[in-house]
Amino acid sequence: MKNKRLLSGPYLFWAIAFIIIPLVMIFYYGLTNNNGQFTFSNLARMTTPENLKALGLALLISLISTVICLLLAYPLAMILSEKNVSQTGFMALIFILPMWMNFLLRTLAWQTLLEKNGVINSLLNLLHLPELAIINTPYAVALGMVYNFLPFMILPIYNVLSRIDKDVINAARDLGANNLQTFLKIILPLSVPGIISGITMVFVPSLTTFVISDLLGGSKILLIGNVIEQEFKQGSNWHVGSGLSIVLMLFIIASMALIAKYDKDGEGSMF
Repeated sequence: MKNKRLLSGPYLFWAIAFIIIPLVMIFYYGLTNNNGQFTFSNLARMTTPENLKALGLALLISLISTVICLLLAYPLAMILSEKNVSQTGFMALIFILPMWMNFLLRTLAWQTLLEKNGVINSLLNLLHLPELAIINTPYAVALGMVYNFLPFMILPIYNVLSRIDKDVINAARDLGANNLQTFLKIILPLSVPGIISGITMVFVPSLTTFVISDLLGGSKILLIGNVIEQEFKQGSNWHVGSGLSIVLMLFIIASMALIAKYDKDGEGSMF
């Protein structure tokens, strides 16, 4: 027992240093003013028209990106789950491989592809087709989110689908259920934990991101993550930045509660 407690030491150190202490600092700055007095004014800054607009746009783009990821990921996860082990390993590697590249580099690559004189428009010019003008628009930001976060939707859904007992599906078909009925009555309900987990793992980082909107949206697209970044880096106003971060934590807590409700056994985990 004593040895087990010693083994937990590095984890406890990591959790205290990089989770608990930063959270305590965020709550301290978010709930105090420059004089160290308790206040809710930093949280109330979220209700200003500019911040509400940034939050609303972030929610909208995050929701659209999450829906697109779900529509793309579910069929792909079903295809993966129906392949044999060797085929699944290779196909899963194709989807996971981009995650091995730095997040910033992946986003910069899309900036190069989408810019006015980028690769895509150069190819369209060669083919005498109309150019795309989506860089520095919400469409480019949504595309960047889908590309970066799609694997986080595929893996939980695939993990759940691969664990479904094939005998249950065969029994449904033996009882006369067609493919659509089998999907709606058996496969879809059993895959709900993976869907909820995937939605959370895509929606939360999409809502809080600022790098993608910086690179693909330019100065024209301002999300709530960009507002918080500016409060910390440009305005050096840690109190307001922390207060806005606390408000965003409410969405994260709600997402975690959703996972806890629909994925009690952890079936929708990525591994």
